[in-house]
Amino acid sequence: MDTINTGNIAALFEAFHATFRDKRDELIALDAKVGDSDLGITMNSAFEAATKTVSDMDGEPLGKQFKMAGAAMAKAAPSTMGTLTATGFMRGGKAVDDADAIGTKEMMAFWRAYADGIAERGKAKLGDKTVLDVLEPIAQSLEQSADQHAPLVDAVADAARAGQAALVATKDMVAQHGKAAAFADKSKGLQDAGGTVAFLLIETLARFVKG
Repeated sequence: MDTINTGNIAALFEAFHATFRDKRDELIALDAKVGDSDLGITMNSAFEAATKTVSDMDGEPLGKQFKMAGAAMAKAAPSTMGTLTATGFMRGGKAVDDADAIGTKEMMAFWRAYADGIAERGKAKLGDKTVLDVLEPIAQSLEQSADQHAPLVDAVADAARAGQAALVATKDMVAQHGKAAAFADKSKGLQDAGGTVAFLLIETLARFVKG
């Protein structure tokens, strides 16, 4: 797939929802170790609502579809991670408002806005063991690919690899935010739950673009 166009968004969100439906119990188990066990439920609900929303939006502008998906997530899953993910999609959607199709340059703009929006909303910084520790390497990888004019399929594949490496790196971090922070050093050795969500998103996207 060279670009993602307006007719692809419904299928993309179906792929996202399938991932979080399949990973629901895994995310619940991961979150239970240092959180409140609701992450799998939250993400499944968020993407179920988003998928329903964009299913009737074929032909609508790309940015609008992402923004409406984010709004649906915020309503369906008003937890911390649900709100952050919704913010990411709404900010990302705004970044591609004028795009007729999403190639590497537009994908870079989407993920940069996604990461920056979550950083602003969540008040986190790199090294705090949050979703940002995976999102930032994803965005940076896409920025490098855009600079090199890499094809979309290669750009998102590289971003997925960067996200996976970043997720593994969160195991050496100590949580500074949310309920996980109460466990302090006990969070060390565990991959970050929010970071896992970010990786699953970019992994699913890479698989979707590859076709």
